[in-house]
Amino acid sequence: MRQVIIYAGEDGYWVAECPSLPGCISQGKTKEEAITNIKEAIHGYIAALEEDNLQVPEDHFDALLVAV
Repeated sequence: MRQVIIYAGEDGYWVAECPSLPGCISQGKTKEEAITNIKEAIHGYIAALEEDNLQVPEDHFDALLVAV
């Protein structure tokens, strides 16, 4: 299980990123598409690490919402 951040991008697409996997970012035309795409990106990222015998980072991201 991984925490994912989803937000509206400047181009009208939704951006999804997984902070515990640096550089693991995807997008979609809808939130649902962005979620589907980030799931695929996470699976591919972890598979590549395992294929190269590299350690898969733990998900240790703490979320905090700050109102400004």
